[in-house]
Amino acid sequence: MSVLQLEVVTPDTTVVSAEVEMVVCPGVQGEFGVLPNHVSMLSALKIGDLRYRVNGKDEHVFISGGFADVNNNVMSVLAESAEKAADIDTARAQSAKERAEKRLAAKDDKVDTVRAESSLQRAIMRLNIARG
Repeated sequence: MSVLQLEVVTPDTTVVSAEVEMVVCPGVQGEFGVLPNHVSMLSALKIGDLRYRVNGKDEHVFISGGFADVNNNVMSVLAESAEKAADIDTARAQSAKERAEKRLAAKDDKVDTVRAESSLQRAIMRLNIARG
């Protein structure tokens, strides 16, 4: 069986380095899948759930945007931040969600609503991935 080498890296660390059967990424224009022997491509990624399969078992990684490059059976994901589902601190994500909701509900002109909405989206996605 053919495999694809998946590398998920952030500025701080390598989050995933594994031979996988397939990957599904949250592209800015929609989800896309990558199988072994995929044509070379480059795509921008949005906040979401990166899923990959190893030995028939699906694994999940939260990513907060970045880029995916596929070339010669190697898929490199360069993410602003990334966390495996098992590593997500749900209490911290819940707290971030509540803070963002409070900021958005305040309707204060001093609140950066774009930043608060992005924080809310990241927190919700982290919680969804951690809870399966």
